[in-house]
Amino acid sequence: MNEQNEQPMDEFLEDPLAEQDDEIARLTAERDELRDKWMRALADAENSRKRADKDRRDAEQYGGSRLARDLLPVHDALTRALDSATEEQRAGASALIEGVELTLRELSNVFTKHGITIIRPEPGERFDPTQHEAMFEAPVPGTVAGNVIQVMDNGFLLHDRLLRPAKVGVSSTPAS
Repeated sequence: MNEQNEQPMDEFLEDPLAEQDDEIARLTAERDELRDKWMRALADAENSRKRADKDRRDAEQYGGSRLARDLLPVHDALTRALDSATEEQRAGASALIEGVELTLRELSNVFTKHGITIIRPEPGERFDPTQHEAMFEAPVPGTVAGNVIQVMDNGFLLHDRLLRPAKVGVSSTPAS
């Protein structure tokens, strides 16, 4: 009867290391997954910080662009007033002309202080579509096609962004 009651030992002895290996593998996979999630969250937080920092810098540099654009016609009007004054008018109203010059100079100083630069194209200069707006094109003898032949309005940059392109006339290929 002893032989009948005896069961093989293998049934009672399971490999205890196999169970531990399974647990270690599960915990390692869980650790790796959590580490991956943590690294991604850390990267997202860093990207958000960088984006917020860039947005803040852009707001500081370009936040006043609407006001700056609204002041451009004032600059244009003062410049036109001075350009249209004849020598006789300058002599007769020297105090007024001086006041307009001082106002224009102060406005230009404010522009400079806030990073606004004037784009002043010259006739003969190559047309640059990133800074100029062609108002017309005309064949003018003695000019090179694609060069500025007339300047209607100066352009303006706010730091490195275009506020308003310079309005120019451009030479086309001269007619034969």
